[in-house]
Amino acid sequence: MKTTITRAELKQLLDKNNIMVIDVRSKDEYNEKHIPFAGNLPIEIIEAGNFIPEPSKIIITACGKGGGRSERAAKYLRENCNNEVYFLEAGTFGWVENEN
Repeated sequence: MKTTITRAELKQLLDKNNIMVIDVRSKDEYNEKHIPFAGNLPIEIIEAGNFIPEPSKIIITACGKGGGRSERAAKYLRENCNNEVYFLEAGTFGWVENEN
């Protein structure tokens, strides 16, 4: 089963209304730098079960460099929700660095 999504794949999905990009880092990290269309929901909130996504949404998790927290959050959501869930390869930093 595919668990990651590339920057190029995410760009192709952006025109659809059924995706949700979640930055799972802390509020401070998010405020320093984030993907413009990503919401902030720290991994601790997700793992506490305090986030129930809309069933039809494709969820993309992101952290700083892609892996670690975003992979952990995506795994949790796949196991506890019926959504299609991926984590972003190269994360927020990879996205921001390639936007120029």
